[in-house]
Amino acid sequence: MTDVKNQQRIKSLHRAILIISGMALFAVIALPIWRIELIAPQYPEGLEMFIYSYKLGGQVEIINGLNHYIGMKVLKADDFIEFTVLPYIIAVYAVFFILTGLLARRKLVYLLLGAFILFGIVAMVDFYSWLYDYGHNLDPTAPIIVPGMAYQPPLIGYKQLLNFLAFSIPDIGGWIFIACGILLTYCSVAEWRIARQKLP
Repeated sequence: MTDVKNQQRIKSLHRAILIISGMALFAVIALPIWRIELIAPQYPEGLEMFIYSYKLGGQVEIINGLNHYIGMKVLKADDFIEFTVLPYIIAVYAVFFILTGLLARRKLVYLLLGAFILFGIVAMVDFYSWLYDYGHNLDPTAPIIVPGMAYQPPLIGYKQLLNFLAFSIPDIGGWIFIACGILLTYCSVAEWRIARQKLP
């Protein structure tokens, strides 16, 4: 029985990676996760909005002032339940990473990977829905109305919106999150290969 348990334990390197990744995820709570930049002739230096786990940052008031002219809803952190629950969800995953590293069980690594991928998919679908709602549900009495025009910013990458070029990309917190996912995938694949080699 002891030999079976030992065979199910993960390598020390993978334990260290998971524990360090878990600690890094705690930092994500306080760092900007995503950023949206707007560039136009009247704003050559650009306007920036930062999305944290618990708030919106950057030049939100200026962006709201511009959005008023095309009928977009006012961006307010209070309107998003995500900002209430997301810090706790990230903290739970951070603890999950650390516990998986401490307990060193291969099955926990696989479970963590599945849960992390699921969270990533749900988060991106939710973000896309958020962008779609703000870009399509416009005030019909807005000062500027272009028939058939929607103002949904890109999920990632560049998009032209009238005279504005919108750019959407992960910020430092998002890149840490992605890096943790890549490292977790590496650990999972490596452990799966080790487990296969030990099969009779």
